[in-house]
Amino acid sequence: MDTKTMLDAYPREIALDRGLLVAAIDALAACAQTCTACADACLAEDMVAELRTCIRTNLDCADVCAATERVLTRQHPSRELLQACLAACRACAEECERHAGMHEHCRVCAQACRACEKACSELLAALQ
Repeated sequence: MDTKTMLDAYPREIALDRGLLVAAIDALAACAQTCTACADACLAEDMVAELRTCIRTNLDCADVCAATERVLTRQHPSRELLQACLAACRACAEECERHAGMHEHCRVCAQACRACEKACSELLAALQ
């Protein structure tokens, strides 16, 4: 089942743009998964010591995105949580972009973080 189908089954009106909410939830799920996979791929690299900051940033971003996804799925958007998520995605994207030329998984992760950052920014703007 997809996010939209589940949110459409909600028995009450929600005071949010469902399209923005669905986009944010889906981007958060994708980002959490991608960041976790990137951290694991970094650990498999020969130069793992040089990727410590990237691994930590990946794991932090994955955790923040997963928590934000769960809260948004309950249709309870928190400006503060979305702002924290934006910061985590931005930091992770910047770190992964530093390694994107050498590691494809970092390039993919940076893209997922930027997409999540955009989706969360759009939802946050709609809450203002």
